[in-house]
Amino acid sequence: MATSDRVPVAIIGSGNIGTDLMIKVLRNSRTLRMAAMVGVDPQSEGLARANRLGVATTSAGIDGFLAMPEFKDVRIVFDATSAGAHKHHDTVLRAHGKTLIDLTPAAIGPFVIPPVNGEQHLSAANLNMVTCGGQATIPIVAAVGKVAPVLYAEIVASIASRSAGPGTRANIDEFTETTARAIEQVGGARHGKAIIVLNPAEPPLVMRDTVYCLTALADESAIEAAVQAMVTEVQSYVPGYRLKQRVQFERVGPGIKLPDVAADFVGLKVSVFLEIEGAAHYLPAYAGNLDIMTSAALRTAERVALNLREEIAA
Repeated sequence: MATSDRVPVAIIGSGNIGTDLMIKVLRNSRTLRMAAMVGVDPQSEGLARANRLGVATTSAGIDGFLAMPEFKDVRIVFDATSAGAHKHHDTVLRAHGKTLIDLTPAAIGPFVIPPVNGEQHLSAANLNMVTCGGQATIPIVAAVGKVAPVLYAEIVASIASRSAGPGTRANIDEFTETTARAIEQVGGARHGKAIIVLNPAEPPLVMRDTVYCLTALADESAIEAAVQAMVTEVQSYVPGYRLKQRVQFERVGPGIKLPDVAADFVGLKVSVFLEIEGAAHYLPAYAGNLDIMTSAALRTAERVALNLREEIAA
């Protein structure tokens, strides 16, 4: 797609996530064009970098964005702020017909995990990218669910403390609640649980995620093949996404104490261990938690942009 035909986008939030996303749009996207970067801190590095890269900026927040000449042309807006701020941004921008890609845990719009339901909500006004833990683990829950119903899924996301900025720390409660709901609604698990660990190790460790699924007895080789196929699909837009070891299986029961699981139930505990290394476009390689969010948001926005082009052409 020629540069002039690319869909104009804006990013609200000039912190680490917003800045990394801006660089991904500028470097990697043949569908999107960076039109504006919006922040609230005139001294932020993200706004300074945007200026150096020739992207229009404002440090006056959403009100400043509305006053920018670029505003009228922008079709898609990424929100990389906080769950609380996003609620206001959604109200304002939806009234102007903008499509929002929400990188906060606000969960106003439908949950979107690109390899699981990436084509289902392309016409929605607001698409929620769940959380970094959700983007990393829900594809695995869905993959297991293709072979056997998942009665319970629990994910543990361990990220470097250094990669958790003020926005992430302020949204910890929303992280666990939003991820758990998305494990059920998108991943297909009957019950979901999410745990996040901020690892203070120095030097910082890359993001690691563990996925536990409880299923009925099923073909283990089929489950492993489904998981590997899903890992390959995620790697198409997050190259640093990988299995740390082979999928582990353990026969469990009877006597499992979980909701809606009979006392005499016998099934499989499926354990999947993941590592996500960032592409280091702007953030350090250990910040795979942020990289998978921006990569998923970029993939989603590109699909939305192509859908907009098709609607206009029709």
